[in-house]
Amino acid sequence: MSAIRLLVLGAVRQHGRAHGYQVRNDLEYWGAHEWSNTKPGSIYHALKQMAKQGVLHAHEVAPSAAGGPPRTEYEVTDAGREEYFRLLREALAAYDQKTDVLSAAIGFMVDLPRAEVLALLRERMAKLALWRSSVTDYYTPEGGPEALGHIGEIMHMWVHSADAEAEWTRGLVARIEGGAYSFAGEGGEPFVGVLADGQENPYAAQQDA
Repeated sequence: MSAIRLLVLGAVRQHGRAHGYQVRNDLEYWGAHEWSNTKPGSIYHALKQMAKQGVLHAHEVAPSAAGGPPRTEYEVTDAGREEYFRLLREALAAYDQKTDVLSAAIGFMVDLPRAEVLALLRERMAKLALWRSSVTDYYTPEGGPEALGHIGEIMHMWVHSADAEAEWTRGLVARIEGGAYSFAGEGGEPFVGVLADGQENPYAAQQDA
């Protein structure tokens, strides 16, 4: 799964309608240019491609009074909403996704009901445990990696990573169970993760400073 697809769909959906610079600014505000391959060129390319694929609808907006070419604003279509939630659910439940995909999913998890997010995260923990047990069929962590020579360090790293991922996921589940954050359908004040028009972005990519 590509993180940029989930990120762009989620960013546009949060605005309702958004032009490319707004999407780029939001993703930089979240630091996505640091923890993913979400660069300006890839964002604009993704917007155009997804409009061709029918998951976004492109609106041509009249140019501003200051002049310049018409600006294109994008809106998530019904097909795009379906794909967005499919990608989001898959990313929360998967155990082997890349860190940027999981980061994107965590950023949008509040778009789902609390109970569903908890079920998806528990599914993730079960998959992590199953994967870990498949590794320990060949490697006993208690015995240390040396029994397998330096190659044992590879399995040692895998098991350590699985344990760390499981610990983090358990912590997140506990926080959500404890009432943290406002999820879909709860009627609370939603977290605003988008910048208002004209609002300065303190986390913009360095090349734009």
